[in-house]
Amino acid sequence: MNKFFRAIIAAWGAKKLGGGCLSTIIIFVVIYMMLGKCNNGTRAAQHPLQSERPVVHK
Repeated sequence: MNKFFRAIIAAWGAKKLGGGCLSTIIIFVVIYMMLGKCNNGTRAAQHPLQSERPVVHK
């Protein structure tokens, strides 16, 4: 996920869930980190597996 969109989503969630200034900042950081962790799994799955060389029978 693009860092810009990750920040927008985290800011929206923090605005909705946060009550005060400090709690809004903490919620923003938590959501931002969680969205970053979700992105790492999809990047790892995109790399194709290397195929082995075919076996040649004589």
